[in-house]
Amino acid sequence: MCLMVVVLIRSRFLTVPVRCVGVGGQEVSGSVMKSLLLLLSVLSLRTHGARSSYGSSPDRVPVLDLHLDLSSLLHRLDPRFLSVTIDASLAAEERSMLLLRTQKIRTLAKALSPAFLRFGGTRQDFMVFDPKGGQQLTAAPSAEEACGAVQLPALLEGDLKQNWTQQLLLLQKEEHQGRYRRTQFTEPNSFEKKAGIRVDGGQLGRDFTRLRKMMSESSLYRDAGLFGPDVGQPRDHRADILGGFLQSGGGAIDACTWHHYYVDGRAASLEDFLDPTVLDSLAVKTGEVLETVKRASPGTPVWLGETSSAFGGGAAGLSDSFVAGFMWLDKLGLAARMGLDVVMRQVLVGAGSYHLLDDDLNPLPDYWLSVLHKRLVGPEVLNVDAVSGAGGGRRVRSYLHCANRRSYRDGAVVLMSMNLSPRPVRMQVPVPVSNSTVETFVLQSDRPGMDGLRSRSVKLNGVLLEMVDDETLPLLAGVPLPPSDHLQLPAFSLAFFVFTDAGAAACR
Repeated sequence: MCLMVVVLIRSRFLTVPVRCVGVGGQEVSGSVMKSLLLLLSVLSLRTHGARSSYGSSPDRVPVLDLHLDLSSLLHRLDPRFLSVTIDASLAAEERSMLLLRTQKIRTLAKALSPAFLRFGGTRQDFMVFDPKGGQQLTAAPSAEEACGAVQLPALLEGDLKQNWTQQLLLLQKEEHQGRYRRTQFTEPNSFEKKAGIRVDGGQLGRDFTRLRKMMSESSLYRDAGLFGPDVGQPRDHRADILGGFLQSGGGAIDACTWHHYYVDGRAASLEDFLDPTVLDSLAVKTGEVLETVKRASPGTPVWLGETSSAFGGGAAGLSDSFVAGFMWLDKLGLAARMGLDVVMRQVLVGAGSYHLLDDDLNPLPDYWLSVLHKRLVGPEVLNVDAVSGAGGGRRVRSYLHCANRRSYRDGAVVLMSMNLSPRPVRMQVPVPVSNSTVETFVLQSDRPGMDGLRSRSVKLNGVLLEMVDDETLPLLAGVPLPPSDHLQLPAFSLAFFVFTDAGAAACR
């Protein structure tokens, strides 16, 4: 597998071969880089038979009719559609870097491959990767010292040396004023609020165009990818930045990146995570971004370069619990249906409460959901519609893909569904899908009712998911069920239904 590092530099991505590039003033030792590279290396129910397990009489359960189109594809996504991020702040924490070198993290990361690993965040703007294990600088370096420490394209090195004194004075002044210490510069739209700098989208696009030219002249970076502008959700000045950037720099990038979060982590409630209106907001924002890209730079792929449930580090006690899975699975399904090629989950480990692994590298519910998605779901997106809302309503949400061909034969499809309500529902599927054997993967909290939504543990088909040891994940097996025209979805559940004999023409 060909592996790439996705490095965020200010408001842009670089995908580069496994070598190091950095900007700014903080040095990171070779051991830190080895830890990151080590992590990167492994990233590259039916009613019949299910009735007794889920405990509801079918006569009392509302029915939702589904229409599945197996004849044509909506989109074909990047195989690394579900990718992950790591915040650069971990590089400054010795314990975190030691964890990234363990067998346990290698086991957990491998289960999420293939994927991009985005290494970014505030501190990344001020890091230099030194494979020789350099020490922290105690005094401001000269231009020769700074530029001589890393391999740079000649044009970039010349510009840095020419403007070194002015840039150094500006950085020292802003550092003295405390502007960088608690600000995040990964989103150019936030510069004005946090640092008093208003970014012009057109100028940013021209800067990207110049960067692309410099990369093309470098033997090290000529084959690297360039992604940006990493703008937040489009509104007001953010929309202006995106449009202006694409008009002047759309031809320089390999994909347009933007960030999405549903709610403010400081004010989010349990109800927000179950609210269909909140989940639908992603479609609105994605539509705005896609329309801007289509108008200004048609044909440019669009990525969610950073995303999770709640901004501000997540919602404590919610973003790392079972209920977060509804936002995560719906985002994966909706983003794919709308044609976003890659979705990068903030974060794999560390940084806030929206991580997939806790501080001891124990998997949280969204991790298990992500692994199942990797194993079961293929990159080919199909269409599914609820043609009758007799009881399910907006609280039952479904998405359809070809099944992952590494796990299933051609023609198999997988239906991803979630039930946001406290009542079970049945979903009726048409022929020929109803004639197929189905493998069922149902995720539920380890505790019943509303209280269980805050749990940090999850059950698959009634079995608690835990690592066997640092080298072994549990068996993530589905429950095979005979053909039937109904699927049962328990209250507050997430499910994957793999129709192994669907014979979908679009999946051959």
